[in-house]
Amino acid sequence: MNADADHPMSALPGFTLRRAANAMMAELAGRLVALDLKISDASVLLLVGGRADMTSSDIGRLLDIQRANMVPLLNRLEGAGLIMREPIDRKSQAIVLTPEGEAKLEEVRATTARFEGDLMARIPAEHREHFLPALNALLD
Repeated sequence: MNADADHPMSALPGFTLRRAANAMMAELAGRLVALDLKISDASVLLLVGGRADMTSSDIGRLLDIQRANMVPLLNRLEGAGLIMREPIDRKSQAIVLTPEGEAKLEEVRATTARFEGDLMARIPAEHREHFLPALNALLD
C-alpha cells in the first residue's frame, strides 16, 4: 500500500495529481542535472529537434511559457551553444539546434525515455493502457 494512503487529503484527486506531478518532475529534474539542463531546457530541445520552423512564440505557446520567461531560457540555451536563431522571413526567426544541441538532444531523449519507462513501470499493468488517455482527458 502507498505510504501516503493515510494522508488526510489522499482521497482528493486534484491534490493527489498535483503531488504526483511534483514528485515526477522533481525526479526528472534530478536526472537532467547530469546533462546540465533544466526541464524547460530539455523541453525546448525536444520540441525544436529536427525542425527549422519553430519561433520563440511557437515554443512559448506549446510549452505554456510566458514571453518574459522565454527570453532568458533561449538566451541560456544559445549561450550554452545548443541553439541558434535562423531567419524564416523578414519578421521571424526560427530556433534551431546547433550540432552541439543535436548531440545534447540525443542525451535528453535517452534520459527521458528511461524516465518515462520508469514512470510507467510504477503504474499497475492493468492501468497503463488507460493512464495517458485519462491524463489527456483532463486537458480537454
